[in-house]
This record gives sequence, C-alpha cells and structure tokens, in this order.
Amino acid sequence: MITKKNHNTVDLAQKIRMDILEMTSRGNSSHIGSCFSQVDILAVLYGAILQVDPQNPRWENRDRFILSKGHAGASVYATLAECGFFKTDKLLTHYQDGSDLSGHVSHKGIPGVELSTGSLGHGLGVGVGMAKAAKMDGKSWRTFVMMSDGECDEGSNWEAVLFASHHKLDNLIAIVDYNKIQSLAPVAETLALEPFADKWKAFGWQVKEVDGHDHDALTDVFSGLSASSGKPTVILAHTIKGKGVSFMEHSVLWHYRSAQGEEFAAAKKELLTK
Repeated sequence: MITKKNHNTVDLAQKIRMDILEMTSRGNSSHIGSCFSQVDILAVLYGAILQVDPQNPRWENRDRFILSKGHAGASVYATLAECGFFKTDKLLTHYQDGSDLSGHVSHKGIPGVELSTGSLGHGLGVGVGMAKAAKMDGKSWRTFVMMSDGECDEGSNWEAVLFASHHKLDNLIAIVDYNKIQSLAPVAETLALEPFADKWKAFGWQVKEVDGHDHDALTDVFSGLSASSGKPTVILAHTIKGKGVSFMEHSVLWHYRSAQGEEFAAAKKELLTK
C-alpha cells in the first residue's frame, strides 16, 4: 500500500520556512539557520518521496526518517504539520513552557517523529539498526537519516558507516546537509571533511552529490536510488545555511540567534516575496 500524498514541494517549502520563522521567534529559540538549510530536502522527501501515511503514522510498511541533527527539530515539526500529521495550530506552542514540541526533536506524543535526537552522532547508528532489521524481516521499506556536516566529526558515525557497507544495507540512505558552517565556525576551520565524497566511497558507500535547494535535482536523485545496489547511499546535499533570508545566509550568527522585532519583520517580508 502506498499512501503518500504528492505536494507541490516548492509551495510546501515556502510554508515550512514561514512556520519556522514564526516558531523560533515566538519561542526565542535557536537554529533557524540550520532549519532553513534543510527545508527543501524535507519538502521533497515528505512531499514526493517517502512512503508515509499521515493518518496512520505507525503504518508498519512506512519509510523511516530520522533527523540526526536534532537541533533543527522545528523544521521537522513544521513539515509534519503541513503534511497533515497534526494540526498546524500546534506549531505555535513550539519551545513554550509545557509544550511537547521541544527545541531538539522529540518523538514523545508527536505523530511522525521516529526518534528523539539532539546529542550528535547517534541518528545514523540507529538508522543502520533499522535498515538491518528490515533486511532480516524481508521488508521493503527504507530508512533515511538526515545528518549535519559538523556532525560528521563524531567517530560513532564512522563505525556505523563501516557496519552499513559490510552488511550491504542498500535500504539505507544518509543525507548530509552540507552547509559548510557548524555551530561556531566554518566546517573547514573546525575539522575539515574534504575530500568528503572520497571518504564515503572508501568506506564502501554509493555517493551522490546534489544542490540541496534544487527540487527537480533532489527529486531525480531520490527517485533514482536502486533498491538492489548492494551498497548504502549517502547524498551530499550542498546547501546554504539560512537559505531563504538574505541576511541569514552563510552566517554563523543564525545558528543561535532568533529573529525579533525589525529582523523578524524583514525576514517575513522577504519570505513572502519569494
């Protein structure tokens, strides 16, 4: 059974960005830049690729999605709400006292969230376990794991990378939101990753590179994945931190800052003109 609903993914991404701006401003929470960099990927996944059912979030044959970069949880909450997993009104409670929409993504009571994350370097390992379990049970569903580039500093990821290729988990897709900026400085100045693609290839993975804001290119890459390649796949999605609001783009400042007052008004005006 396939129950995913096709959306206009560009329109969906626009709605998600507006939600995130409102949510992070109301809650005075961080990570809007990290959220904006991955919005287009989420819109394509939930709007056109993932086999999921908003009316039956625990459908046993659903694809699994894990946000390993849990600090960007607002973007997942907004995506799920806009796709019908829960009412969009609930987004206004994000990061408020007593809300179950925490700053780092939580699965507790939130339809569609598979795993609570936040401490980096754990999502891929859990995803590897899910993919291995699906293989052992003869199931056809796939596991997608969204990672940050800075998160690839964590050694636990490379243990999971080794395990996945050894067990030929071609039902596992890792996506790296490669925006080149981590919490305090550029990735290249913190702990350089390049030659990044070659490292994944050396570990036995199939590697795809794509513009993480080009919806057609993203759709083509995701649609073209082989279920019988014998290799796990990593998609290196080249993105821009803060994508969508000019004064947030390429800026480490917006890893922690939330838009208030004139900044909020300017960001909203710019998003509305897209």
